[in-house]
Amino acid sequence: MKILIAPDSFKECLPAKEVAEVIAEGLQQSIIDVEPITCPIGDGGEGTVDAIRYSLDLKETFTLVTGPFGKPVEMRYVEKETLALFEVADLIGLGKIPVDQRHPLDIETRGIGELICYLINKGKKDIYIGVGGTATNDGGLGLAVGLGYQLYDREGKQLKACGQSLLKCDSIRKEEAFKISDEVQIHILADVSNPLCGLDGATYIFGKQKGLSPTMFDKVDQAIYSFYEKNCPSVLTQAGMGAGGGLAAGLCAFAHARIVSGIETCLELIDFDSKVANADLVIVGEGRLDHQSLSGKAPIGVARRTPKGIPVIAICGSLANDLPSLPFENIVGAFSIIKHPESLDQLLKDARENLLFTARNIGNLLSIESGTEIGNSLEFDFVVPPPHS
Repeated sequence: MKILIAPDSFKECLPAKEVAEVIAEGLQQSIIDVEPITCPIGDGGEGTVDAIRYSLDLKETFTLVTGPFGKPVEMRYVEKETLALFEVADLIGLGKIPVDQRHPLDIETRGIGELICYLINKGKKDIYIGVGGTATNDGGLGLAVGLGYQLYDREGKQLKACGQSLLKCDSIRKEEAFKISDEVQIHILADVSNPLCGLDGATYIFGKQKGLSPTMFDKVDQAIYSFYEKNCPSVLTQAGMGAGGGLAAGLCAFAHARIVSGIETCLELIDFDSKVANADLVIVGEGRLDHQSLSGKAPIGVARRTPKGIPVIAICGSLANDLPSLPFENIVGAFSIIKHPESLDQLLKDARENLLFTARNIGNLLSIESGTEIGNSLEFDFVVPPPHS
């Protein structure tokens, strides 16, 4: 049986490549005769660049940019000829910021703009940026400073490249802004469709998980709205501008970028269609499968792209209670790797072992043939565990 293993990363735990390799190892340890094909993927969040790099054999390179706390740090990107990809999470991701320093209005995003200028000066024409997993909520102001824009308060004092400046910004000057040629295409790999502002926007939906106090939501949301109403009102009505704490809006307004589906672009770049064509089964996965996944996150994107007749199963860190009844979106079975209740820290430590255990068990289950054909495969009676919150 040919099984295409196409998981996303398990956030703050295992990268997509390792998730795919562990699942393959578990299947090979089972009693099923299997030919696993690993195909790690990403939807614009953390791990997307690594997934694409793995498939396209891109070169990893580093350069110095301004870090989240104003000091120079090395920033990673991958490249090949005129193509370049990077993730903002490599600079300002939650995993890069110590818990006691997770203040999303204080973290600088200037380095993102600096890296864009650097890549264009190196001759890059196609730049893909994953904007998921950030620790910031600055609406993209910081990267504008990295591109050469200058922010001022009412007294004419120049402001820092961080979210606090949202509350004080009165004017923006672009005389020294970096000029981006029409030949350069900047693509935002987005994994969410949230607008920039409002109850479904960047601040209200993602602010709390980044450390922003709910008492500040209204003030910050209104500040972002006022800034863009004055400087680039078009981003206020476009879907996806809330990605990355509003970085997507900043990239569109100041770097002339455009939003593309993170998962669809990833699948195109790695030529997923040719990889899945001869598969008997597809396995997807991510750290937590929940209702938000249905908006276009990696597992659902892969399931939707999988040809009819090839069944899809999901192996995830946990399954939320808000999922629809199975089957849904071409997924016929979903499995959590959690064996028994433990602390989150312990579950993260045990993730590899639990993932291996689950994959091995699924392989044993797949060896039980029911005899009913489904496309190129066999239909199996999946026993799905109850959702875990």
